[in-house]
Amino acid sequence: MTETSPRPTTIPHLGPPSVVRRAPWQDSEEVRVSNWVTPWDGVETIDAGLVGLPYSGASITAGSAAGGPEAIRLAFRSNTTYSADFDVDVQRLRVRDLGDVGGHLTDVGVAHAKIEAAVAAITTREPHFVPIMLGGDHSVTAPAVRGFAAARAGRRIGLINIDAHHDVRNMEHGPHNGTPFRQLIEGGQVAGENLVELGIHGFVNSARYQRWLLDRGGTVISARTVQREGMEACVAEALRIAAEGADLVYVSVDIDCLAYPWAAGTSASTAEGLSAWQLLEAVWACGLHPKVAAFDLVEVDPSRDIQNLTARTACSTILTFLAGLATRTGVAVPA
Repeated sequence: MTETSPRPTTIPHLGPPSVVRRAPWQDSEEVRVSNWVTPWDGVETIDAGLVGLPYSGASITAGSAAGGPEAIRLAFRSNTTYSADFDVDVQRLRVRDLGDVGGHLTDVGVAHAKIEAAVAAITTREPHFVPIMLGGDHSVTAPAVRGFAAARAGRRIGLINIDAHHDVRNMEHGPHNGTPFRQLIEGGQVAGENLVELGIHGFVNSARYQRWLLDRGGTVISARTVQREGMEACVAEALRIAAEGADLVYVSVDIDCLAYPWAAGTSASTAEGLSAWQLLEAVWACGLHPKVAAFDLVEVDPSRDIQNLTARTACSTILTFLAGLATRTGVAVPA
């Protein structure tokens, strides 16, 4: 008889990635990301894993953010595993693509329940890896955090949202992409004093929602504050607050945190946003932090993008976070 590997534990609602793209060319002195991040076999122990959440049925603004995970996967073919900016090569990290969580065509609640169940099962199955969720609209963050919290029962979770918007709207229109952080505070998955909103833009939010968040102990660091005080200081403060008394920190990046020139491929970027470099400095610091244990990136809309530039910015953001993680775990390859 031929010995076979054990059958992987089934993850509910998780299917194969919508696309697997190999880089068409690389030479002997480099590794292309599309040839490094391969599909997970369900057995291998991994350090981090991509989980597609291709759902945008709960978006306030009509769009195609459901195509975000596929656009990001395709854009990775332009990247190598080495960053000259941080002098880090991430190729020793074991990063795999776990696939996509199925949604629902008409029912937001069902779609979110599938995400919650899948993320809970994944993070229970692989307790030491860092899940990197690819949205989808920002509504997917609420069920993703609920699933992550369920798998880490008894652990207090802090949260940093790098975003243009507070996303603490009331629930009068249901659980849409403007409500995830209200849901998490009211649901008890995240305490208000451990929630930091970083990079919030002008003229796209409500004073009442900011007051609601502040009254519950939340922290708001605006994009103007980042511009005036520097991202290094601001993200250090965000990490300090999110991690205070918490066991784990979840980081959510809405690509509309960026100013319009860096994020054409999303529905709600504005002139008041962050620069690409400010975002990269933020996620580098998050990757380095010992309590950061989960990450998502949402709201990439390929139907609005120009020459895939926003998807490529998303790739740079994810890879820079992984560079921080590789440095933190001691597997970064020196130049």
